Amino acid sequence: MTADLSNGAAWMKGRILPISEAAIGVTDWGVTHSDVTYDVVPVVQGAFFRLDAYLDRFETSMRSLRMDVGLSRSEIARALHDMIAASGLSNAYCAMVAARGVPLIPGSRDPRDCANHFYAWCVPYIHVIKPEVIDRGASLWIAEHTRRIPPDSVNPRAKNYHWGDFTQGLFEAKDAGFETVVLLDHHGNLTEGPGFNIFLVEGGTVSTPDTGVLDGISRRTALEICAGMGLETRVEPLPASRLDTADEVFLTSSGGGILPITKVGSRIYGNGKPGPVGSGLRATYWDWTARPEYRTEIAYPA
Repeated sequence: MTADLSNGAAWMKGRILPISEAAIGVTDWGVTHSDVTYDVVPVVQGAFFRLDAYLDRFETSMRSLRMDVGLSRSEIARALHDMIAASGLSNAYCAMVAARGVPLIPGSRDPRDCANHFYAWCVPYIHVIKPEVIDRGASLWIAEHTRRIPPDSVNPRAKNYHWGDFTQGLFEAKDAGFETVVLLDHHGNLTEGPGFNIFLVEGGTVSTPDTGVLDGISRRTALEICAGMGLETRVEPLPASRLDTADEVFLTSSGGGILPITKVGSRIYGNGKPGPVGSGLRATYWDWTARPEYRTEIAYPA
């Protein structure tokens, strides 16, 4: 009997299994120390979107964290392909993970003694903010009591599971009745939120923070789309005060693409409806997911 993978699948040690059966050991440093790097590539209408860019970043993150999972880039890509194909999911959120593992020398506290390992998992496509919420107007909270972990403590450019700051920020946002949260750094500049980058639109200029953030692939896509539309783009420090004079705000994420925001704290943009720049970018992002040069087709079983 073939296992039902429609709710999600995992690739672990060369096996594909239902996501509900996937597990790693309780003493794995990926669990006990959040010592993990990962990446997420979207699957849209039967193809990975910008897979090479996501693999590039995943490999860079592993090098940054001194991890070697013993698999080549092509073997990792093959695992992702096989897992998605087996799941049958044509639209999916696909994660690749490298975990520090368990020390090969019992009791060792030396990270060099750990057996790094790779696994992957996928579930039906996840939206950071649901499309119907975007359409009617999505809200963003600026965390008041939690600051982003400094980049000289945890490198945000190596995608990681250190979400303690994001989680506390999300409690703030949800308790205040907002969809999600963005964190400031210790200088009062905007950084990022749980799973997304932030952008401000000011006239014909689109700006996004330069430090304390992941170099998002969706962020990169948005910058490329903006340039193609003739908008000036800036990657620079963004004091939170810039939100007071911005015309529009939008987020970028592999979980939803480009996400216009209509309310930040008490400030309402565009009479509570997504603005023209964010809306145009959002539509163009989905057009880009159909461009052959960005698609890696998945061979599903007949």
